[in-house]
Amino acid sequence: MEKLSSLARFQQHQNIVLEGFDPVSAGGFTQVPNFILNNQQISPNAKVIYAKLLSYAWHNNSVFPGQDKMAVEIGSSQQSVSRGIRELEDAGFLLITRRGQGMTNIYTLHHTVKQKRRK
Repeated sequence: MEKLSSLARFQQHQNIVLEGFDPVSAGGFTQVPNFILNNQQISPNAKVIYAKLLSYAWHNNSVFPGQDKMAVEIGSSQQSVSRGIRELEDAGFLLITRRGQGMTNIYTLHHTVKQKRRK
């Protein structure tokens, strides 16, 4: 009986194979919490927006390029980005602090979600 190499044994149980992929040279990567990915109360669009906001936070920590640029980067419309942001805010995953006219907003992503009080 022929012995399988450890790589071959691994690939027998693997559903997705990354070949020749180097995440650092390919522009980095962003880890999205499973509680976001598995949440059935938010849309796939909101999940992508959450991931993109995380990407900005991990790489720049203080830069938010705006909804127009985010839309271009993810291949979406500005209206879709805006809807996703509102959805995340309504669900308690995102807090937007508006600082005034001519100033950028501060976006705070929550890994621990606090339920909004009902009026």
